[in-house]
Amino acid sequence: MGNRRSVEKALHRVGAEPTITNDHDAIRAAHGLVVPGVGAFPRAMANLAELGLDDLLRERLAEGAPTLGVCLGMQLLFDESVERGGAAGLGFLPGRVQQLAADGRKLPHIGWNLVTFRRPSALTEGLPPATPFYHVHSFAPVPAREHDVVGTSEYAAPFVSMVDRPPLYGVQFHPEKSSEAGLRLLANFTEVCARVAA
Repeated sequence: MGNRRSVEKALHRVGAEPTITNDHDAIRAAHGLVVPGVGAFPRAMANLAELGLDDLLRERLAEGAPTLGVCLGMQLLFDESVERGGAAGLGFLPGRVQQLAADGRKLPHIGWNLVTFRRPSALTEGLPPATPFYHVHSFAPVPAREHDVVGTSEYAAPFVSMVDRPPLYGVQFHPEKSSEAGLRLLANFTEVCARVAA
């Protein structure tokens, strides 16, 4: 849902060969997967299920295929979300997606926000320990495992902006809209895919 074309263009810029597809054979042949998304969690999960992509993502992840969730795509990696009455997620990472604390501020949270990296990740290679990225969201995950958290940001309160448990990665922000830092992160993911494929 949403930002597929802009993600595709950004991946092209960093030397990847992206294909937007729901074809199961093409997905099985891919060296890595990106799950982008803009919109509501329940509708996105229904879309994945209708196309049989939820089970296919589980299959590919079990095989060790690097998988990157972007914005709503990151939220889908978790057990569940409270958005629009609630829905089950893919359950790749334990935790729940909650509405952002706003304290009178506008939602969605839109704009550049500093992401502070708590620990190294293959995707943060070459980036400063605190790097601004572009966010557009009203919800964010609350991981059950602290070690899954790579980076945090702050709006009215701190929120988790980046996770990984290789070969699984997730970013709450939009790397495709985050200038050179976003391109570097996508290049790092492309390198992870190339290493696994080799």
